[in-house]
Amino acid sequence: MRKPEIVEVTSARLYVGNLSFDAAESDLVELFSGVGTVENVEIVMNRHTMRSKGFAFVQMQSVDEAKRAVTELHDKEYMGGRKLVVSGAKAVEERRSERTRQPEQ
Repeated sequence: MRKPEIVEVTSARLYVGNLSFDAAESDLVELFSGVGTVENVEIVMNRHTMRSKGFAFVQMQSVDEAKRAVTELHDKEYMGGRKLVVSGAKAVEERRSERTRQPEQ
């Protein structure tokens, strides 16, 4: 299994991985509300099957709340004993450049 990359928290947007496929957006709102104000939750779905891909993005109200969420929730057992991966979300431009980058020879 590939080890997830931990990304520094530089914005209020968080990556949440290793989610149960049964997790709903309301479950994540409830979980993250324990550490701050949740502005938005988006569980990433497979567009063909409409099933969760096992990860989501959570938008907190502030960078400080996002950092607190990482400190308190990363590696926490959640829904069936799965350990959550909570880290800063990569910026859209950063993700795009990684997709187009050629493998090193």
